[in-house]
Formats: sequence, structure tokens, C-alpha cells
Amino acid sequence: MTSHYQERSLTRSAMSPRTLFNTVMTGVAILCGVLALVPLVAVLSYVLIRGFSSLNLSIFTELPPPPLRPGGGFGNAIVGTLLMVGIAAVISIPFGVIAAIYLTEFSSGKIARWVRFATNVLSGVPSIIAGVFAYGIVVLTLVRLNLGSYSAIGGGFALAILMLPIIVKTTDEALQLVSQDLRQASVGLGATNFQTVTQVVLPAALPAIVTGSTLAIARAAGETAPLIFTALFSTFWPNSLFKPTASLAVLVFNFAISPFKNWQSLAWAASLILVLMVLITSIIARWATRQKV
Repeated sequence: MTSHYQERSLTRSAMSPRTLFNTVMTGVAILCGVLALVPLVAVLSYVLIRGFSSLNLSIFTELPPPPLRPGGGFGNAIVGTLLMVGIAAVISIPFGVIAAIYLTEFSSGKIARWVRFATNVLSGVPSIIAGVFAYGIVVLTLVRLNLGSYSAIGGGFALAILMLPIIVKTTDEALQLVSQDLRQASVGLGATNFQTVTQVVLPAALPAIVTGSTLAIARAAGETAPLIFTALFSTFWPNSLFKPTASLAVLVFNFAISPFKNWQSLAWAASLILVLMVLITSIIARWATRQKV
């Protein structure tokens, strides 16, 4: 009798209120997940369809053509994008990682709270504000020094401002996830704080740090407003860091709103290349950090 009662009590009833509620909420969660993927799939599909129809080898090796002239490409914009994102990465990644190490390993609680608050505020600043700031700091300074005006240096500086809070936040969170047992074991073996951070904590958090840096690079590669204020645009190959430099994001902005069909076609192809660059960067980062420390 007792065993029969226990068997019945452990049997899941399909019509019980708890089971019905669980089923309904599971369905709602699945539906919300599908709806969240719809815009992403729609945008990627549209870019792939329109972009692939405009792809050819010349877009990687030629310069933008005049209006209504077939052919041409945007090789200068690809080089310019890589150049400015590289400048931004060189500036922001070392500063961001070192700042996060200080927050997690060496700062007091009050200072860390204020710096984290400032980082959160900076991450919410509109990108156009970063462009205006970089214009005032870099572009106008170059004008005063007679070194130029709009330039790749200015564009890279503006993108570095946008990348910095992302790198600081992701690195800070990655370092906090490293177990305290590893730190204590390292100190117990006689290691200094510096040796513990560089030889134990950083290697353990490296995959997350690389992923965060990749996210920052992906955001910087697609920014347009800061580059309009700092790098502007050019129809020539970049030959100096102190001259206006083309970028894929600004090219898409300029050509997509133009009334000329050949420029609109190049804008779709540039959009596809930009998406593929972000995707390839993410894949490389995942491959480089596939082995856990």
C-alpha cells in the first residue's frame, strides 16, 4: 500500500497546474528566443543576398569609381578600416587590460567602485560624442601644429575611446571569475603578487580577455559617426597616418544614401565585407582560445 502511494505521488501529472505552467512558460521562452533571432537572421540574409550579387575581385584591388561608371572597388576602405582599428587596438587593449588588473588585484574597494562606475558611464556615451571629443583633442591639435587635420590617427583615437570601456569591463569580469584558490596557492608557494597576476591569473583569464577584445574590435570596425568627425573619407589609397582615410563604415554611409546605382551596389558589397570581417575575427579568437588553461 505504501509503495503504491509513493509511486503515485512521484508520477508527473500532465494536467496538474504546476506542469501546465511549466509547459506554457517553456513555450513562451522558446517563442521569445525565436523572435530575438528573427531580426538577426533577416538582416544577415538581406546583406548576404544583396552583397553577394555585387561581389567581384576588383572591389578588393580598385578605388571607388565616379558616379554612373561601372566597375571599381573599395580596397582603400578595407585598408583604412584595418589601419584605424589596429591603431585603436594598440591604444585601448594595453590600457584596458592594465586598468582591469589594477581594479581587480591592487585597488581598494572605494576606488574600484568609482572606476567601474565611470567605465559603465563611458560605455553608454553615444559614439558621436566620442567623435566630437576626438575631433577637439586630435584633429584641432594637428591643425594647430600644421601636421594635418582629418587623419587615421584621429579615427583610431576615437575608436579607442569606444573600445576602452568594453575591454575594461570584460577583463575585470574575467579576472574576478578566476578562483581565489589559485591566487592563494601561488602566494603559498612563495610567488609575489606580480608573479601571481602575470603567471597564474592572466593565463587563466586569457580566453575571456581575448573574447572581450574581439567584441570591442567588432564594435569599432562598424562605427561611422566618430570617423566622420576624425578621419572623414578619401577616394585614394592611404599613404599617411595624418591624412583623411577611407573606411568601410563611412563608405557604406556615403554610398548607400547616394542616388547612383553603382555606388549603392558597392555599399551592399562593403556591408557584406564588414560583416565577414567581424565574423572572421570572432572565429579566429575562438580558435586561438579553444584550449582552456
